[in-house]
Amino acid sequence: MREPTANPSDEFLKHYRKSSFASIDGWRDDDHIAAFACFRVSARKLLEQSYKQGNFGPLIPELSKIASDSLDAPYGERMDNSVARELFENHFVPYRHLGSESERFSGFVTGYYEPEIDASLTRTASHSVPLYARPADLVEINSEIRPDDWDETYRYARKREDGYEPYFDRAQIEQGALSGRGLEIAWIENPVDAFFIHIQGSARLRFAGGKSRRLSYSAKNGHPYTSIGSILVRDGLMAKEQVTMDTLRSWMKKNPAAATKLMRQNRSYIFFSLQDDTDPSLGPVGAASVPLTPGRSLAVDHTLFTYGMPVWLKTRNPLPGQASPYQRLMIAQDTGSAIRGPARGDIFVGSGDEAGMVAGSIRHDCEFIVLLPVMNRETATQ
Repeated sequence: MREPTANPSDEFLKHYRKSSFASIDGWRDDDHIAAFACFRVSARKLLEQSYKQGNFGPLIPELSKIASDSLDAPYGERMDNSVARELFENHFVPYRHLGSESERFSGFVTGYYEPEIDASLTRTASHSVPLYARPADLVEINSEIRPDDWDETYRYARKREDGYEPYFDRAQIEQGALSGRGLEIAWIENPVDAFFIHIQGSARLRFAGGKSRRLSYSAKNGHPYTSIGSILVRDGLMAKEQVTMDTLRSWMKKNPAAATKLMRQNRSYIFFSLQDDTDPSLGPVGAASVPLTPGRSLAVDHTLFTYGMPVWLKTRNPLPGQASPYQRLMIAQDTGSAIRGPARGDIFVGSGDEAGMVAGSIRHDCEFIVLLPVMNRETATQ
C-alpha cells in the first residue's frame, strides 16, 4: 500500500510541513460526525459552483472529488464516528504550520459571532443609524486593473468613466457620502452596535411584530482593516491584556465622541444584503455562501485558503467557560478583514449576546494543521 500523498504548492510549503494523523493530539477523540456534517455543507455548495482558488495551490479538482464522495448514500446510511474519521484520514494529508515541532502553538485564533439587534426597515427617531446595501459603483479589482500606485491589499474600488479610485471610507460614508441613493436596507439605534456588526460581518435583526431577518456580508469598500483595540493600546487608553469585545464596547459607549473618532480610524466599511430568516436553527451565511455551524465553521484568509478545506485547531489554554484546551476539526467557510496570514483563524461561536461574550474573549495561540486533499487516491492504495 502506497502512502497517500498531497500536492502542496511551493508557496504553501514555505509555511507548512507534512505531518501525520497519529501525531495530532486529540484527533481520535473528536466528534468527527459533527465535523463531517459541516464538511458536507460546503461539499454541496462546491459541487454547485466552484469556490475561488486560494493562493496556496491547485486544490479545487481534488477537493471537488472528495466533496462528491462525501455525498454518496453509503456515508449517510452507515455513518458513525469511526467512518467519519476514516473519510478524513483516507482523503486528506495533514500539514502543520512551520514551527509546530519547536513551537507547537504557532497559529493564532480569535472568535466571532452573529449579533442580534433590534432594527427598523424605515428611519425613525430611535432608529437612525443606517446599514447599507452594496453600491452599484463598487467593483472588485485585481492586480491586472489595480493602479500601480495602490497598495495590493485594495480589492474593491469605485468605478468611474476614466478609471478607478479608492471608494469612500468609513468617515465619508458616515458623513453622508451615500445618502440619497436608496441603499439603506435597515436602521438601528446605536452606531457602536453598527460598528460591531461590521466587525462580525453578519447579524440577526429583530423587527417590530416579532419578525427577524438576517444581514449577510455583500462586499467591503476596499480600505484596509484597522484594529481599534490596537489604537487604544497604542495611545495608552487600555492595556493589551484588557482588550476584549466587551471592554471595547463599554469604553465606546461611555465615550461616544471619542468613539466616533476611534471608529473612523478603521477606514474599512462593510455592505450587506438582507435575507429572510427561514430557519433560525441555522447560522448566518458566511463568505462561502453556506450557513455557518457554531464551533465548526472557521474564518480564514481566503487569499490563501480555498473554502471547504478542513483545518485542525488546538489551543494552548481553554476557551472561556471550558475546562480543557479547545481541539477539533473545523471547516474553512468564511473570511474577514482582520483574518490575514497562513495560520490565522476565527472561530464562529454562535448567535446572540452569550455567544458574543465568549467570542470576544478568544485570543489564543493554537496549533494550526491544514488537511490537504490526497492526489490520485485510486492509485495511492494499490
